[in-house]
Amino acid sequence: MSLVGKVVIVTGASSGIGAATAEAFAKAGAKVVLIGRNEANLKTTEAACKAANSKAELLLITADVTVDAERIINTTIDRFGQLDVLVNNAGIFEGGNILDIDVDQFDRLMNTNMRSIFLLTKLAAPHLIKTKGNIVNVSSASGLRANHAMSTYCCSKAAVDQFTRCIALDLASQNVRVNSVNPGIIVTDIFRYSGPSPAELDEFYKRLKKMHPLGRVGEPKEVALAIVFLASDSTSFITGANLPIDGGRHVVSSLIVD
Repeated sequence: MSLVGKVVIVTGASSGIGAATAEAFAKAGAKVVLIGRNEANLKTTEAACKAANSKAELLLITADVTVDAERIINTTIDRFGQLDVLVNNAGIFEGGNILDIDVDQFDRLMNTNMRSIFLLTKLAAPHLIKTKGNIVNVSSASGLRANHAMSTYCCSKAAVDQFTRCIALDLASQNVRVNSVNPGIIVTDIFRYSGPSPAELDEFYKRLKKMHPLGRVGEPKEVALAIVFLASDSTSFITGANLPIDGGRHVVSSLIVD
């Protein structure tokens, strides 16, 4: 996969897709910078990366992507001297009908899910130009289609997709590729944080299996492997792409598959 020795930043690496992605890059021989707000969880990811590759070079940065973008990039360059791949994975989820939500929710989701990606991309771009590196943004299937009572989340992810396409054009002449992945329902902590009980969460996943033609929800590793694939030299002629990893959800006309 031509990732040995490459320096990769993975935001939101403390759990879920981010943790699985960091582990996959470490296994591929990359030098991985793990970004997250929860130091204890980052150390768990660090242990998983070491288990995948005992020789992996890792850097843990406890940080909030909404306020620490400059520190993240500067600390990475100070340690490794270069940057080859930026994975913008950190994100949050909140739902609610437009009649019930407030502007604070909109601001929170756009600040974390989109503005932080703008800041990290802006600061990382000069370093990626030097290495002819690339960016992979983690969007969502919800960026590709509308969902009831999820307007702020859907809009934030649709913005990520359009940003991906625009920045792919901005950086193409510099040989920097920019792509995104659009996961469907993946078993991660993002839904648990929104407050359901374990029983409610199990029922949620069972119900949402019907939304995916393959008849199941996804696992973080399945998204992680696609991210590593897009970041590798194997996809050197792919840029500006939004890749659904959703069990076929994006191709059905209804939310429920019989």
